[in-house]
Amino acid sequence: MSAPHTWSPLFREPQSEDFRDFHECLDQDKRIALQDVRASRVHAAMLARAGILTAEEGAALQDGLDRIAEEMIAGSFPWDKAHEDVHMNVEMRLTALIGPVGKKLHTARSRNDQVATGIRLYARDELDALAQEMQALIAGFCDLAEATAEVIMPGFTHLQVAQPVSFGHHMMAYAEMFLRDHERICQTRARLNISPLGAAALAGSGYPIDPAYSAAELGFDAAFRNSLDAVSDRDYVADVCHAGAVIMAHLSRLSEEIILWTTPMFDFIEIGDAFCTGSSIMPQKRNPDLAELVRGKAARVQGNLTTAIALMKAQPLAFNKDQQESKPPLTDTLETVRPAVRIYTQMLRSIRPNVARLLQAADTGFSTATDLADYLVRAGMPFRDAHHVVAAVVGLARDRGCASLSDLPLADLQAHSALIGADVFEVLTVAGSVACRAHRGATAPVQVHRAIAELRALLA
Repeated sequence: MSAPHTWSPLFREPQSEDFRDFHECLDQDKRIALQDVRASRVHAAMLARAGILTAEEGAALQDGLDRIAEEMIAGSFPWDKAHEDVHMNVEMRLTALIGPVGKKLHTARSRNDQVATGIRLYARDELDALAQEMQALIAGFCDLAEATAEVIMPGFTHLQVAQPVSFGHHMMAYAEMFLRDHERICQTRARLNISPLGAAALAGSGYPIDPAYSAAELGFDAAFRNSLDAVSDRDYVADVCHAGAVIMAHLSRLSEEIILWTTPMFDFIEIGDAFCTGSSIMPQKRNPDLAELVRGKAARVQGNLTTAIALMKAQPLAFNKDQQESKPPLTDTLETVRPAVRIYTQMLRSIRPNVARLLQAADTGFSTATDLADYLVRAGMPFRDAHHVVAAVVGLARDRGCASLSDLPLADLQAHSALIGADVFEVLTVAGSVACRAHRGATAPVQVHRAIAELRALLA
C-alpha cells in the first residue's frame, strides 16, 4: 500500500505506507510540542520585527499559535500522523486556523534548526526540573545524616569490615556524589543553552533575520556561531545522557547497599512499607523492589549514553535523518532519572537504622586494629612496625575466637609490645575510634554536623 506524497510535485510516486510508518516520529515529538510553539512565536515576532512579514501578518501568526498552545494544553489538538512530525502538524493546524498567512511562518526557517531549537528548549526545561529534584534529594541526605550522626556502623572496603564510621557520615558521602551530579546538570544546561534558530537548513538564511533577538527572547545565552554546527550538533544529547547515567550509577550504588542492608543477614536498616512489595507465595517477604528497579533502570540509562555517542560517530556535516534517533535516548533518560530521584527522596525519609545491630556489626572484624596501630605510633613506634605488631595481635584474637581486640587480656596485648599500657582499651572502642577522627571531612559526629551545615549553605 502507498500513501500520497505531501512534500511537493517533485515526488511523482506515492510514498510507501510502511516507510511512512517507519520514519514517522510524532509520538516522540509530542514531548516538544509546546517548546516548538514557543519557538515559533519568537520566530514570527522576529520576522515581523525585521520587516520580513507585516505587523498584521505577525499578529495573525501570534493569535493562531496562542490558540494552538491552548489546544495542546487542553488535550484537544488534532494530531495527524499523516503530517509526520510536530512541526508540520503545527503548520497545518495554523493554516487551518488563520488561513494562508499560516504558510508564511516557515519563512527563513528549516525543520533542521526548528527541531534543534525545540529539543534544546525541552532538555533545558527538564534539566531545570531535575536540578530542583536533585536539591531535594541532597537535602534529604542531609536530614538523614543529621539524625544519625551519632549512630555507629561498620565502614567497608572490599565489602569487608574496615573501620567504624558514623552512619551520618556514610549518608553524606552520597550527598557529595549527588552534589557533583547537580553541578554536572548545571554545566550541561549551560553548554546546551545556545540557540540554533536562524541556522535554517545548514547555511543560514538569505533574509535579514536577527538570530540574537530570537536567542534572547527564548532565554538562550547566545545565538549560534556556525550554522552547520548549529543544526547538526547533538553533543548536548550525549551530555544529558552522561549526566543521567552518572546519577543513576550513584543511585544504583545506594540501591545495592539498601538491598544488602535490609536482608536478615545484615539487618542494618528498615525502609517503609510504601517502598516495598511482598511475595505471592511467601508471606514473610518484604522486598526492596524500588532499589532493585532503580538498579535495573540504571543499566538502561547507561545504554542510552552509548546510543547517543554511537549515533553521531559516522555522520558527515550537516543534518542527517539519523539524528531523529537522538531523541529517544534523551527523553528516556530524562523521563527515567527524574522520577527515580524524586521517589528516592521520599524513601530516604522512611529509613530507620537498626542502631544496636549497626553498633554490633561495627565492633566485629577487628575494626579498631588501625586505632591500635596509631596508639603504638603515638607511643614512638614507626607505623610499619606497628602495623606488623597489630597484625600479630589480630591473629591471636582470631585464634582465640575473640570478636574484638578489646576482648584480649591486657597481658596478651603487652606481650606483643611493651609500649601498650592499661589505657589501650580507651582506643579499642568503636565510639572512641569514630570520635578521634575529628579533622575536617572525617567521620567524627562533630565533623558530620559541620559537613551538613556547609552543604546546606551551598544549596541555599
